[in-house]
Order: sequence, then structure tokens, then C-alpha cells
Amino acid sequence: MPIVTLTSDFGLQDYYVAILKGAILCESPTAQIIDITHHVPQHDIVQAAFILKNAYASFPAGSLHIVSVNTQYSKDSSFLIAQYEGHYFLVPDNGTMTLLFKVLPEQIFRIVPEDTSEKSLNKLYAKVAKHLQEDQPIAALGVADNSIEQRITLQAVISPSQIRGSVIHIDNYGNAIVNITKALFEKVGAGRNFRLFFRRHDPILKLSEHYHDVPIGEQLCLFNAANYLEIAINMGRAADLLGLKIDDTVQIDFE
Repeated sequence: MPIVTLTSDFGLQDYYVAILKGAILCESPTAQIIDITHHVPQHDIVQAAFILKNAYASFPAGSLHIVSVNTQYSKDSSFLIAQYEGHYFLVPDNGTMTLLFKVLPEQIFRIVPEDTSEKSLNKLYAKVAKHLQEDQPIAALGVADNSIEQRITLQAVISPSQIRGSVIHIDNYGNAIVNITKALFEKVGAGRNFRLFFRRHDPILKLSEHYHDVPIGEQLCLFNAANYLEIAINMGRAADLLGLKIDDTVQIDFE
């Protein structure tokens, strides 16, 4: 039974998710369909890629991960499928593929829908799921094509005693996630004391391991389960209370 994950900006109040799942189940009745999220901000492929790339490795190898965000309905629409670390990824050719991976898969195949209607696209998703369920090669689904649309995200800037990053995600708890990884922090910091500055607030001077390491209502920073730096408030919404927004600058100075 194949596992199919869904990441979209459909929301849950309409019928869009239901008809997509229905199309897949009509072709693959035994498929296990898992919702990663349908609450990606509308058309925001950066957020879609961030969420999926931090989730897919928790699924068994062979899973198919479908992203349907900012999907264009036009005669030029096309989709990309690739295998990466034993997983399959089906995404629109709108830059999502380049946001998912630091190094692109060696082989990427382009799939062109029969037409550009919503119904046809759902059929395409279902066709791919069935194809993989039958253990067929993805090369049979489309044409090899690595000339795909590119999208680049901002990377943290480093110097011998400083890292300048930016907020890349606000989670459901209002925690602000920064594009500074634990590995980068440890490499530049080399065990030195630090000051973390953001939006003219008092700097944070130490890392926490848990949210409750500080009193309720106090700000903190820690590395989350995905090993990204996170600015939070114990039992509070840091983004709201501290005025943090996506793309805000975060600076770490090391002594």
C-alpha cells in the first residue's frame, strides 16, 4: 500500500482536498493518504517547501509527496517528478523543486497534464500514485528535463564573529524560526558566548533546551527538532508579542 502525502494551500473549508483524495483513491483504493498541511499561505511555495523538507524524512522510503501550491492553470503548466533519498516528489514547475533540496536530484522528469482543468490535474496526481503503486519507473511518466524553474531563498551571512539570518517561518504556536542551523551556529560560534539581536528588543544571551527553561512569558531561543534556531516565549506567541515577521533580520554576535 503506497503512502501519499499532500501539501497544499487549499485550506479545509472547501471541497478541494476531498476531490483530490477521491481521485487518488479511485485509482489506488489501498493508498494511505497523509495530510502534511493544507494551510500553506496562498501561493507561498517557500513555506510549502520548508514544511515538506522538514517532514518527508519521517515517512517510509517509497512514499510519494505531492505539493499543490501556486499551481498555474494554463497551457504552459507542467509538473516535475523526481526521486530523492528513496522518496518521490511530485511538484509544479514553479521553483518548488529547487527550494526542497540543496542539491537537485540527478534525474528530473517533466509531466504535462492532458489539459489544464482542475479535474485533469487531480487525475494526474492519481495516475502518478497508481504508477508508483505498480512499481513502475518514474521515467515512464514524463521526459527527462533538468532545465526547471529556479527559486533561491536567502541564506544566512557569516563572518568570523557574526551570523546574520532571517525569519523564514512562523509556526502555529507563534514561534519564529530562523534560517540559522545548529551546525552553522556551532561552526561559527565555536563555543563562545553570544548575543542574539532582533527588532530592537533586549538580546537573548543563552540557548535553552526546553521552552520551560525560562519563566512563563519570558523570551528564549533554542534549536528545534529540525535543528533550526527558534525564537519563542514560554507559553506565549513570540511572533505577536515581539513583532516578528517573516524576513525580519536576526543577528548573532559572538564574543
